[in-house]
Amino acid sequence: MSQPQTSIQAEFDVPTPVTPASTYRLQLRPEFPFAAAEAAVPYLASLGASHLHLSPVLEAVPGSAHGYDVTDHSRVREELGGEPGLRSLGAAARAHGLGLVLDIVPNHMAVPAPLRLNRPLWEVLRDGPDSPFARWFDIDWEAGGGQVLLPVLAGPVESCALEADGEVLRYGEQEFPLREGTAGLALPELLAAQWYRPAWWREARTALNYRRFFTISDLIGVRVEDPEVFTATHAKVLELVRDGVAEGLRIDHVDGLADPEGYLRRLRAAAGPHCWVVVEKILARHERLPSGWPVAGTTGYDALHRVDGVFTDPDGAAELARRYAESTGSPDWERTTETCAREVLTGDLAAELSALERQAGQELIVAVRELLIAYPVYRPYPGDPEPDPQAVERAASAAGPAAVAGVRELLLTDPAFAARFAQTSAALRAKSLEDRAFYRYAPLLSATEVGGEPGQPAVSAGEFHAYCGHLDREWPGSGTVLSTHDTKRSADVRARISVLSQAPEPMDGVTGPDPQLAWTARQTALGLGKVPQAAPRLAEALLKGVREAALRTSWTDGDEAYEATVAAYAPGPLDLPPELAEAARANLLGMTLLHLAMPGVPEVYQGAETEYRALVDPDNRRPVRFPREALARLDGGAAPLGPAEEKLALTAALLRLRRDRPGLFTGYAPLAARGAAAEHCLAFARSPGLVAVATRLSHRLAGAGGWRGTALPLPPGRWTQLPGLRGAREDAYGKGDGTTAGPAYEGEVDLGGLLDLSPVAVLLRDD
Repeated sequence: MSQPQTSIQAEFDVPTPVTPASTYRLQLRPEFPFAAAEAAVPYLASLGASHLHLSPVLEAVPGSAHGYDVTDHSRVREELGGEPGLRSLGAAARAHGLGLVLDIVPNHMAVPAPLRLNRPLWEVLRDGPDSPFARWFDIDWEAGGGQVLLPVLAGPVESCALEADGEVLRYGEQEFPLREGTAGLALPELLAAQWYRPAWWREARTALNYRRFFTISDLIGVRVEDPEVFTATHAKVLELVRDGVAEGLRIDHVDGLADPEGYLRRLRAAAGPHCWVVVEKILARHERLPSGWPVAGTTGYDALHRVDGVFTDPDGAAELARRYAESTGSPDWERTTETCAREVLTGDLAAELSALERQAGQELIVAVRELLIAYPVYRPYPGDPEPDPQAVERAASAAGPAAVAGVRELLLTDPAFAARFAQTSAALRAKSLEDRAFYRYAPLLSATEVGGEPGQPAVSAGEFHAYCGHLDREWPGSGTVLSTHDTKRSADVRARISVLSQAPEPMDGVTGPDPQLAWTARQTALGLGKVPQAAPRLAEALLKGVREAALRTSWTDGDEAYEATVAAYAPGPLDLPPELAEAARANLLGMTLLHLAMPGVPEVYQGAETEYRALVDPDNRRPVRFPREALARLDGGAAPLGPAEEKLALTAALLRLRRDRPGLFTGYAPLAARGAAAEHCLAFARSPGLVAVATRLSHRLAGAGGWRGTALPLPPGRWTQLPGLRGAREDAYGKGDGTTAGPAYEGEVDLGGLLDLSPVAVLLRDD
């Protein structure tokens, strides 16, 4: 079921935690509760997963499709089957050799409707700063004049029908608690006497005085840095860990916390040394996870970027960027990111910026703003607040060296300011990059993923190998992913789009009144292809995209006339030309192989073990259909039928190998091919006994004449292909059922022969 982590960080003295061989992500919702997950356990065990990774399981807003809007940390969500349902799922999983990993949300809680569902917040709004729950939430009472701004009204307060009814204030179907002794007051006096101020939702942008999740006012920040708050909000989760129901924890949005390292140390002490813990931490390309954190690593967006990038042609990506700029007139990536950061900070996050500026003082206002905009990573951390010299220089040129020096001094000497600066920086990066710039800059949409770098999307083979070596040495238990509930396009869609970096021609002739949208629509349609409900799914994704981009319309200031034209930009279902479809097959199988064979703990998103073409949420959270019949047929000896079953066969074979022979997946050594097409081979060895071989940039390879005698020197020993992975077309070794391993190789192998039927190969040493 699991394997020991091969190294631990010296900064904390605990026994070696247990690390999953792999995880399989399930998106729970009322339509897919614990019972449905339990019914899937036998299939998921047969697939080879070692652990099931569940989306949040604690009580959430009724009907929530994701569970990140927690309302009660003390209870397992009744809509999913409650605690008995979760414990039953855990028992069924253990009976099949599987463990559970829980996704927990320490950063925020919901501001729900009805508000009573969040009892701590209800009591704070009723009793004010003297409430025992007041320490739970990041509220700036002074900034609000002693009241919490509640941006819940559809318009200005004078135009809304508010009325007192007993001990509550009513607004439509919503109700809010009344401060003791105020029930009989006339409405103006009543509102002035409360610990909160109901306000038009638009006021949140500039006047909100509680910390929220990004720009979502329905999610209020929780102060888990307070030991009492930590204990209260983690008691149920830690009980499930102690009882053996859960063996691992995924920490959502760790960048939102005031002191991530302090939180993680407290969590490690409470959860015990054997609980596998990973953090959702977005790392810039040059950034490293802080070495002192007592975790196994990240949830894997850093790996996604490297796997995607190594199948991207740098020359073709540059050509697409040139054509995109020529077609749309859009600025380059650097200008786009700076413009988006400035817009978001001074607009969407104006309230957060004002809070920081009040702390810093009038003379440092510009410097605070410019340092936030220039900051090159998501956030600084306590004890390491220094931005890089280029960021300092950019900020100093706008705000003056003395002012920037003053802000840097505050970061070093004022813990409260440093924490709030870091939290604001994380929200700014997330909103300005992930939710704005990634929707504005579209030369190659496969590069616009969390953790990606659209201005430099390609990753060389050398950089990929260096990353894998670092992962193996420093974070062998870190998570790796290709598709998640947060990816804007699933791996299958990105694999199709990224072939455009080898052949930009399908993007020729893209025109329309909004050329940026036309370009985005064409690439998205090519990525999605001819799948069920392609047109409405594409239209929904494009509408979300233009609102996020905020160029012509937005979520808060919609242009209905413009939005009515968006669906017309969605072309009919498009498919790639046959030669590019073959290149997409090579990309997808190569990405799957690298993901499942490289260092780290691979996670398979629900349904992504086979063909899984999905766009941004909610499209990527649609109900899953598990390919039970296809897996049973493959296990019965049938050859894979097409790329979808090739992917399934490859996924099952490697997941089972990871589970049954974990020793094969240790160590990492790059292997270099020799010959005219050597650059198209990406190969590495794990332990002494496994070799993975993938084809890079296969369309370019075919155009140059194929492998042309290129060979791959193998480590010492006698090597054969992993059974079950040959035969998507015709089995060249006689049996025709895909179960034979084929010939043995020693010394070196001709890549033209090794990869004749499939763009990937897995070799095992005979001993």
